[in-house]
Amino acid sequence: MPTLLLIIVFGLAGGIAVGLQTPMASTITERIGVMESAFIVHLGGAVAAGLILLVVQRGGKLADWHRLPWYTLGAGVLGLVVLSSVSYTIPRVGAVPTTMLIVAGQLVIGVLIDQFGLLGVDVRPVNLTRLAGIVVLCVGTWIVVRSA
Repeated sequence: MPTLLLIIVFGLAGGIAVGLQTPMASTITERIGVMESAFIVHLGGAVAAGLILLVVQRGGKLADWHRLPWYTLGAGVLGLVVLSSVSYTIPRVGAVPTTMLIVAGQLVIGVLIDQFGLLGVDVRPVNLTRLAGIVVLCVGTWIVVRSA
């Protein structure tokens, strides 16, 4: 499989996972609460990752966690923000507008990260093509959210 096709497949798989995870987390939130939902979702992910690390990778490089930049340890906290925002938004506007808002937010922060090389990412300046795509996505998101 060519590299570009593999990238597209993995990217779509991530999008499908987010699309499935968000209504599941929202259901947990509606029935037992936001922090309970976050705990259950993160616990499930931790167990799955732990099993893969132990069985498939024999521990991998987990012992080197202390070599990570300090700010990367906040990724789990950001996961709480994602789950909380999704759990709040889906019951109010639905899965499609929620997903579009998530993608729009990712796009905006992604542009800033690329533009300024934040968080160790190579600088990739915004060009007119990227800017046009961002504008189209943001306008589309606004239309979908307003019609919800």
